[in-house]
Amino acid sequence: MSEIIIIILMAIGGALMLLAGVGIVRMPDLFTRMHVATKSATLGVGCVMTAVAIYFGDVGVATRALLVILFFFLTAPVGAHLIGRAGYIVGTPLWHGTKWDELDNMYDHANHTLDSPASVKSRDPATQSTTTHQADGDSAGESPVD
Repeated sequence: MSEIIIIILMAIGGALMLLAGVGIVRMPDLFTRMHVATKSATLGVGCVMTAVAIYFGDVGVATRALLVILFFFLTAPVGAHLIGRAGYIVGTPLWHGTKWDELDNMYDHANHTLDSPASVKSRDPATQSTTTHQADGDSAGESPVD
């Protein structure tokens, strides 16, 4: 029975990693390539490493496989986010079929700052500080810290 589970997990993992490779070649821009590569490859590695843990049936191997899965699940999304953000900052063009750019008019290229939407700003405790400034620039009160 475990051989069937191993075969299924390896086949799913291999198919997902193949899908990631094909997606990198077929997708039209950086952001969609990054998306398909991150999602598919991470799930593919997770399936393959789960199959490895089941096949060997050793606690040491299973622990290492679990740590590899955890490493991929923690680092791949962060890496993809940083690559996407860097790509957006340097002005990588979006695909012509992109429906909307959620960061349009929110990123200041001169100062490299990203503004939040108005709905988020109203809930930001930093904008609701109780600090009052005196004429010499010192603060008379303390702002609340959550």
